[in-house]
Amino acid sequence: MKNFFVLLALLAFSATFVFASGFKESREILLKKDEQKDIFVKYADKKKLFTLRWTLYKDGALVIFRSYDKVVAQNVLSLKHENQSFRLELMPKGSKYSQMAYLLVKFKEFKEESKEALFELFLFDKGKLVELEELKNG
Repeated sequence: MKNFFVLLALLAFSATFVFASGFKESREILLKKDEQKDIFVKYADKKKLFTLRWTLYKDGALVIFRSYDKVVAQNVLSLKHENQSFRLELMPKGSKYSQMAYLLVKFKEFKEESKEALFELFLFDKGKLVELEELKNG
């Protein structure tokens, strides 16, 4: 019973930490190989496109390609190591936007049967300036 209360206290503390840091929303995305997910990031009078897809899964590691505001990057995310996620800054640094907003994209699971990768996206936005609009791909 004591362990249960310790676990409950840790979960409550963790939730407080996450929400205190500007956590706004989360969503899950399930993608097959080379399937692309498009999400518009909207703030102020800006509308920028974030795209995500994966091309290779081998030995617990996933090669992903991403693009945001015409900047293309590649990451290798792994379930076995600390490198399970990447952070994407959504607004330019500077005095115009005093509160930085960012996405944390986490590789959560690989479903062997369906050959699909599950990602979890967390939007951190203390100023509540950003809105995500997920586009229907197909």
